[in-house]
Amino acid sequence: MKVIKLAAFINDLGILHLDIPTELSSGTVDVVVVLNPSVPDTPQTKSYDFSDLAGRLSWQGDSITQTRMLRDEW
Repeated sequence: MKVIKLAAFINDLGILHLDIPTELSSGTVDVVVVLNPSVPDTPQTKSYDFSDLAGRLSWQGDSITQTRMLRDEW
């Protein structure tokens, strides 16, 4: 078995032509083709910016004590 990696071009009709020189003798071979686009088909969409929703919590009291009280309720 031999693995060959090469860059190829798909024409406007969607046809891929492969001319691959090999060192194999003439005969039947199994061919496996894996197509991996070089350029993404769709542009990357930006994820939502949550920075306008971010804020600061004004906490009165001891946060550790409150956390322990909530945990002890369980």
